[in-house]
Amino acid sequence: AQQMLCSHVEAFVVEMQDPKSGVKASDQKLNITSIPHVITGEGLLKQDVSLAQAFGTMLVAYGYIYPLQNHRKLVLVADSTLYRFQTPYFWPVQKWPAEDIDYAIYLAKRNIRKKGMLEPYEQEHYNNLHKWMNYKWDFIVMQATEQYKASKERKKPDRVVLDCQERAYWIVHRPPVSTLETCVCVCTFEGCCSCQPTHGPSFSFTDPNIFLTQALMRSAVKSSVSLTAFVKYVTTHHTHDPLLTNPVPSNPWITDNDEFWQLNMRNVDIPTKLSVERWALSFWELISDQRGRADFKLFLKKEHSGENMAFYEAAEEMRWGAATAIPEKSQFIFNTFLKPGAPRWINIDGRTMGLTVKGLDCPHRYVLDAAQTHIFLLMKKDTFYRYLKSPVYKDMQKKALVPAPHNFT
Repeated sequence: AQQMLCSHVEAFVVEMQDPKSGVKASDQKLNITSIPHVITGEGLLKQDVSLAQAFGTMLVAYGYIYPLQNHRKLVLVADSTLYRFQTPYFWPVQKWPAEDIDYAIYLAKRNIRKKGMLEPYEQEHYNNLHKWMNYKWDFIVMQATEQYKASKERKKPDRVVLDCQERAYWIVHRPPVSTLETCVCVCTFEGCCSCQPTHGPSFSFTDPNIFLTQALMRSAVKSSVSLTAFVKYVTTHHTHDPLLTNPVPSNPWITDNDEFWQLNMRNVDIPTKLSVERWALSFWELISDQRGRADFKLFLKKEHSGENMAFYEAAEEMRWGAATAIPEKSQFIFNTFLKPGAPRWINIDGRTMGLTVKGLDCPHRYVLDAAQTHIFLLMKKDTFYRYLKSPVYKDMQKKALVPAPHNFT
């Protein structure tokens, strides 16, 4: 019944797009970009007197028509508001299943394009998906990067149109933010930011041909690119993998010699040369190692920029600490790092600072995510490479231990 109903609706939508008898469309400027085939709410409702505004709103809520400006206002307004017909690829009856990984790739691509400035509900979904899919997040980011590079080769009007189409689709069909959520946030009036019961249709894929056709149309990373990245990763990390390289001095699980564990303790005074070399692989490897983080903090102290790492650690404590301590920690972080004239004031852009300070009025675990990400990228792109060239790291390389292999008898 649903399939039959949607087939009638889509036949009507096709008639509405007829160049002779359908809704009159024209080119309109959105900011400074000319968008083709744009219709207005007033022109849409005047086309057929029997077309009620409720029916037009249903078309918007189901994703057949989408607004160009206020994309979260899923209603049809009889004024000069600009709309476009959704491409048939995103129509409900032909939709591919909205999976978490597809939504994660879309949000990662928007995060790259917007340079981390996502909308609040997108940022919440992005953080949750990053937490749940951490084991394959590198693959998701790689997919998003390739799609972003491919989109940059298109003309600007085509890029804007495709971005609007994808955003309109995910507004209606995005998956829940958790397994306990039973609704999709479809805001049907301006200013709404809470979850409403889903207005989108729930259809099952019955035609495998449609699924295969849509799968072929979707952009994907080439196998050669994926294999090259995999080979590069294995080549870089194989000396640090105990399954590929024999641990030095010996494998404590088979030799009853625990010297390997003693040399690689978290708070060891002098680390091994292999551990110090691992710090240079990436900034995340450096701060994930407690001894490496301590060495990096020593370098920051000499550079008089220790407030960045201190803020990052304070944000981590607030995220993973007790819920009862969040108000106290948020006040401490504001007074120490964010307040004008604070003793350890951090230098972040004004937009991020404003959003963070405003969010601290009602603090929660993830209120510092935007500022923390900004500081992380700042240290990763600038301070990390200066640390690798500094005397602090070079001295640690000289002092690092090179254990002798264990001699079996």
